[in-house]
Formats: sequence, structure tokens, C-alpha cells
Amino acid sequence: MDNYSYIANSDGAYIEELYNSYKQNPSSVDEGWQKFFEGFDFYQKYPLNGNSNGAAAGQPSAGAPTAGTKVDKEQIQKEMEVVHLIRGYRSRGHLLAKTNPIRERIDRKPRLDLADFKLSESDLDTVFEAGTEVFGKPAKLRDIVEALKKIYTRNIGFEYLYIRDREQKSWLREKIEKEALTMDFTLDEKKHILSKLNEAVVFENFLHTKYLGQKRFSLEGGETTIPALDAMINKAAEMGVVEVMIGMAHRGRLNVLANIMRKTYEQIFNEFEGNLPDQVWGDGDVKYHMGFSSQITTDTGEQVYLKLAPNPSHLEAVNPVVEGFIRARADGMYESDYDRVLPVLIHGDAAVAGQGIVYEVTQMSGLEGYYTGGTIHFVINNQVGFTTDFEDARSSIYCTDVAKIIDAPVFHVNGDDPEAVVYCMRLAVEYRQKFNKDIFIDMVCYRRHGHNESDEPKFTQPVLYKSIENHQNPREIYQKTLAERGDVDAALAATMDKEFKGLLQERLDMVKQKALPYAMPKLELEWRSLRNAKAEDFEQSPETGVPVEILNKIGTALTTIPEGFTTLKQIDKLLKDRKQMIFDAKQVNWATAELLAYGSILAENKTVRLSGQDVQRGTFSHRHAVLTDAETNVAHSNLDFIQEEQGKFMIYNSLLSEYGVLGFEFGYSMANPNALVIWEAQFGDFANGAQVMIDQFISSSETKWDRWTGLVMLLPHGYEGQGPEHSNARPERFLQLAANNNIILANVTTPANLFHMMRRQMAFPFRKPLILMSPKSMLRHPLCVSPLDDLINGRFQETIGDTYADPKKVKKVLLCTGKLYYELFEKQQKDGRDDVAIIRVEQMHPFPKNQLNKLIGQYKKAKVFWVQEEPFNMGGWTFMLRMYPEQPLEVIARRPSASPSTGFAKIHAQEQAEIVRHAFE
Repeated sequence: MDNYSYIANSDGAYIEELYNSYKQNPSSVDEGWQKFFEGFDFYQKYPLNGNSNGAAAGQPSAGAPTAGTKVDKEQIQKEMEVVHLIRGYRSRGHLLAKTNPIRERIDRKPRLDLADFKLSESDLDTVFEAGTEVFGKPAKLRDIVEALKKIYTRNIGFEYLYIRDREQKSWLREKIEKEALTMDFTLDEKKHILSKLNEAVVFENFLHTKYLGQKRFSLEGGETTIPALDAMINKAAEMGVVEVMIGMAHRGRLNVLANIMRKTYEQIFNEFEGNLPDQVWGDGDVKYHMGFSSQITTDTGEQVYLKLAPNPSHLEAVNPVVEGFIRARADGMYESDYDRVLPVLIHGDAAVAGQGIVYEVTQMSGLEGYYTGGTIHFVINNQVGFTTDFEDARSSIYCTDVAKIIDAPVFHVNGDDPEAVVYCMRLAVEYRQKFNKDIFIDMVCYRRHGHNESDEPKFTQPVLYKSIENHQNPREIYQKTLAERGDVDAALAATMDKEFKGLLQERLDMVKQKALPYAMPKLELEWRSLRNAKAEDFEQSPETGVPVEILNKIGTALTTIPEGFTTLKQIDKLLKDRKQMIFDAKQVNWATAELLAYGSILAENKTVRLSGQDVQRGTFSHRHAVLTDAETNVAHSNLDFIQEEQGKFMIYNSLLSEYGVLGFEFGYSMANPNALVIWEAQFGDFANGAQVMIDQFISSSETKWDRWTGLVMLLPHGYEGQGPEHSNARPERFLQLAANNNIILANVTTPANLFHMMRRQMAFPFRKPLILMSPKSMLRHPLCVSPLDDLINGRFQETIGDTYADPKKVKKVLLCTGKLYYELFEKQQKDGRDDVAIIRVEQMHPFPKNQLNKLIGQYKKAKVFWVQEEPFNMGGWTFMLRMYPEQPLEVIARRPSASPSTGFAKIHAQEQAEIVRHAFE
């Protein structure tokens, strides 16, 4: 019935078609229709083309007309309309649900009146066989409608009928329709919900009183978030989850830290008082951006690790980071058992609807390379984005409509009904654990103050905030509800309020609160074995050579295919060339050196993870890390077969995303220090689509949050006449972000240096992000090869001097990076210019000043030039002026330009030739 409109009138031909399908295979129709046809075999007994008095084959179910009863078309039609009414409530009942605590619901015209189904009040006491859809037996229409209204139009709006998987849809329907009719909480559960609401409400009130005017991005109006998260964690732990990671923006973060993560009030108040922590490293960040880890014991005694990811003010940017982190924890600690870990993303309504990263991460949820077993999305829907009303913030009816692209169910729930919110959270955990799919909870609430506590919201929403002013908070509403029910004495809530205020006053008066004990899990202990980097660490790289026996073992794996595996002719040649290179010529090109580097890290039992668009083959058909059988399409990854005991090689062609995928890989690298995690851009130019991740996380997470990462970014770079979007990875942007040895930026020229650079990432006693301006034409350049001996011995070379020029003759020294070196070198050799020295700066940052001083010092009378392919206003020129002020420099570059390069191949060739000519004139 998924493709059938329940708004339209019943169609006899359609019903007949359904019935025929049912007769051939009952499971081919929806379960509701199965039940209906079982109990009311209308087609055989009562033909659609007229009346019948004939006896039916088989006995009708209870409530069905007996044999010989005259049943006309109208009666059959009414049965069908009742079925459609039931389906209508299931699919559109959420449009009537009372989910908004402060606004009247907009009329979305759900068409759920009796008249919409050709029924009337005169039919209410008629017993309909269709009652089996709701009660499992025939029922009066009055009872059917009352039950449907109770289930689908009270404080929860369920959206799930669009789900195409029948098992998931049936499971949800049965859970919802059974439990919504009988939903009840024990007295202890109600007291616990009230206690969590007390904690949430009083915490906010206390901060508002003591720190008037300070930004805290309060949770007031959405305090039910706290009992919701508490219920989620308890239910998840009960179902086997041992680690929960939460990503959220600033709204309500301090409350979550205090009342969910159990961060001590002393720590929180210290930050409000402006006190610095005992040890300050780096620049720090504002209190509502910081992360936190804790280990709690749930109500039933289970131990759970909780993590709140650090997050900048870029709303939703943390989403892929959380997913990557959780994936790494599952892979590294729980043998990829995703039922043991749970990612939770807390959204604002304006952000979940407006930020494209939400769509990217949602699309990633079911992909092999990015799967985390399902995410619980919790929306604190306060209906205003800063000052923008929701009507101006989205075109969709709901902020959560992105969920429908992956058939994720959505529960819209009134934030003033904490029992309904807790029920939704528990059901969400059950669904996630059973089906390992994403699920969304849209808690509709409000924001008591403006965007921050000093902001005046009445400027833009005067009517709304007039309503909010007089609206009781969720605790007061729930306290009143309980007292009216007789569940708990009203004095209990008042006592709890007084006790909690006293506790907060103690904290502010510096009465010490004991921090929760925290036993570090395996991966965090491994991080502890590392240290902060020092300036002297970058004077010379550590030795990273690999014994020839290991290289031969990796080489054998790289040139061997399984028996019966059919390769294309081009791949057959590639494998032969690889073999000849490694074992006969004993030299390697770029791709072979790269694969040998990965293999050597795997042989040390460490993980290598590489993702990005087309990385298995490589954008430029150079890598071929995964081979595909030409006959069967079966994939074979050579690096999985080096030796019995080895690390995992994970290489995934990504979805067409930069922002989401780079964020995921950052999260993965931040979780596991012993994983070489690499993201490759299809072209380095496209990294600008992930600039938020680069600016807010990769370049600054260490100095802001003391969070380390060894993430590698491979950004194909180099001017080859391919136009302004396929030439320039914008090295100047990364160099502008470079300070205090925060990132490594390299543009290397030899396969050996690539090999050692990758190995150095794991050999350092610390972790730093590495950005490599990786090549395109150099992948097949005949001069871009290295002897195998250079992989067996040696280390990464930050600089490479000139072995051809005569120091006594040299009047000109050319400093350059990357692919341009080979064009300068060919000119030098062609013209026999031993009076011009070419020095390669393989690593731009950390800047190898001492090494350069030594190399340049050989040429006493020479002028020094910085030569780059990029326009004057791009590339490394301004960075060189900043980092090397003591060395007089001149520049040779393209003219200043707004665009990275020309789109005309002939003009490109002229410009390139002019750079080389100018360098040697």
C-alpha cells in the first residue's frame, strides 16, 4: 500500500488486484490487508460487480456476515474506507498531533474526518471487520477512531509509514499501537523523570541568577532534554551499549555536561568565574565548546563510557566527526560490533534543516565505509534560529524531513510531556539496536531567552515571546500533572527543588565535589603513550627505513592475484611492471612506494584507512589498491595478504562528498592513534568544499581542545593546463593556518620521500595532521623514481639540495616545491646550467630553516629566488616572507590573479614556459 493514496476514493479494481496478489502469495501484500483478507473473504463471497446470496468457501471470521447475507457494494466500500481511515491516521495522524507546547498547530489539511472517507456519525456504532487492523478483532468504528486518536494525535506524532522495509514498518506499528494505548510508568520512573527535570531546571535558574548576562546558551524551555538523554543512556546500556558519544552545538551543552556527563559543578563554575585550569596548553576555547569524557553507572548497574565531542560554533560540523570517532572505537575495541557503541547527534531545528552537512552524513549512514550501526538524532526544536522564525528557515513541513531519504522514522513529541519524550527515546534505542538504522526524535519546545541570555527576542518574535513569558517550564507542568494524578505529593517536587538549590550553592561556595572515577579504555591508553611535540622534533626526521625482507614480502602480495582471478589486460601489465620494478630493477615509482609504505605499516600490525572519491583505483589510475575480477566483479585487495598477523587495510570509495567524508576521517583519526588515516581529494582544489573541517578541526583542535590527530590529506596539485578547478589545492590557505608546528604541509618530489613521510606519521612520538600537495603528472614522470635502497635506509628529507650545480659558479639559487622541480631540472640539464642551483623545499611547515640555511650557505655570492607555479598572490610566497625574513628573497610566479589558473591550454603552456625562462635568465 506504500504507493497508494489513502486520500483518494477506494478503487474496486485496485482492491481486486490486491486480493489476487494475496491469493497467490499472502506476504506480497501489507500485513493489514493480510489480516483483512483472512477474516473477510469478500471477493469470493460478495463479487464487486453485484450482490450475491451464494455461500462462501470456508467459514468467515467472527463478525463477518454469515452465508446468505445480502451484502451490497456500499457495505464493502465502507469496510474499505475504514481500512483507509486507519491507514490515514497511520500516515497523516502526526499532522494533527499536539506536539507544539506554545503555538497553535498549522492546519496541514490531513483529511482525517469521517466525511473524507465517505463515513458519517451514523456509522460509529457499526462493527467493522477492519477493526482487526487495530485491535486484532472486529470493532465498532467509534472505538477504532478513539484508539487511533489516542495513538496518533496526542503528544506524539509518529512518522514511519513511508519506510519501505516491511519488517521495520510492522515492528514499529505493533510497538506504537500496542504501547501508546497502554503507556504507563511506574511511580519510581515518574519520580526519576521529575528528579532529572529538577536538575535541568534548577541548574539553569541558578546560573541565570549567579551569572546574569553571561552567555551560556541555556536549555530553558527544552529542559526535557535531560530526562530524555538519561533514559536513552539507561536503555542503551540495558541493551548492550558500552560507549555513547554525543555531538551537539552550544544550546544546552553546559546542562548536559553537568547532569548527563556528570562534570563537576566546581569545574563548570570555575569556568564561569574566569579561572584558568591548573595547566594551560594552547589557546583554549569558550566553555560551551569543550568536550568531556566520563564513565557512569546506570540505574541498573551497567558501566557506560560517555563522550561529548568538542565542537565549534559551526552548527552540525561535529556530526561526521562523531560518526568517524565511533567507527574507530568499534573497529579498534569491539571487533566492529556496532551494537556496543552508540552515536548520538543533538540538533537544533534550524540547523538540521539548513545545514548541508546533515544531508551528507545522513547519506553516509548506510555505506560500508562509514556505517556506524545507526545514529539517534535528537532535535531540540525551539522553533527559532537565532532570530529567524521557522517559516523562514525551511520549505519542508518538518525540520527532520531529511530523515525520509534513508527511510528513518521520526517521532515528533511535545517537550512539555516528559513521559512521552522518554517513551520516544526508549523506543528509539530499541529500534536502533534491533535494526541498526538511524532514527530521529523531534522534541518541539521553545527557547526561554534570546539566542543568548543578553539577547532580546521580542524584537523579532514579540507575540511568541509574550506566550513564552507566561508559560510554565516543563518541570512545573509535570509536577502539576503528577500531583493531579495522585502519583506523587506536590511537596516532593518542592523538597527536591530546595535540596538541589542547596547543593548548587555548596558547589559555588567551593565545597568539593568528587569527580567520577574514569578507567581509560584501550585506545585512550594508547594516546597516553604519546606526548606533545617540541620544536627540536622537526630539525631532523626519525629513521623510517624498512628491511628488504619486509619490502619483498609486501612486494609479493602486491604482485600476486588469487587463483582463478581474471584481470583486464591493463591490470595484467600493471602487475608485471610492479614486479619488474620491485624485484628486478629495484626501483619504485610513486604508486608503488605509496603501497609499500601502507604495507609496511600493516606489517607492524597497525591500521591503514584510506577513503575519498575513487581512491581504490586512484583518480589518475595509478594506485589500483583494489583489483576487480573482469568476469565476476569480485574485488581483491592485495594488501590484505601480506602475512597472517597484520593490521587492517580499509580502503573505501566515498560518496561524492568532501565536507562529510573529511570530517568522518578526522573523527576516526582522533579516536585511534595507531591508525594511519588518509583522505584523498579527487583534485586538491575540491578541498575548499570542506574548509570548515580544515579551519575549525584539523588545523586547530590541538590548540583549542588538546585533541590530537595524525590525519593525512592527499590533495592532487600542480599546473598542467587542466583549468582553474584542477590545478591548485590552495597551499596558501594551509600555510596561513600554519603556526606553532600545528600542521605538516609538504609537496614532495620523490617516491622515497613519500614512503618515509607516510611512515613518519606513525613513527613520531606525537601526532600531527599532514597535508600533502600530491602530484598528478609526477605519477608517471620517468624521472620520478627512487631506488629501493632509499626505502630500506634513510628518513624523510625536509629539504633536498642540488648535486649538479658548482658552488663556485652559482649566482642564482632557486627554491621550489613539488612538480615544478622537474621542469626546472630539465631546463638546467638541457642547458648545462651549473651556475644555477635548485633546492627543493619538500616540507614547507614546520619550516626547515636550519636545513635551508646550510644548503644556501654553500652559495656565497648567489641571489635567492622563490619559484612557484601559482599566481603571485597564492602559493608559498607570502609564507616564505613570513618564515624566512632574514634571507633576502625575490619571487618568480604567475601574475596576480583572482582565479587559480587559466582555462586555456595554450596560455597555460606560455605562462609555464615563462616561469622556467625567467628562472634561468
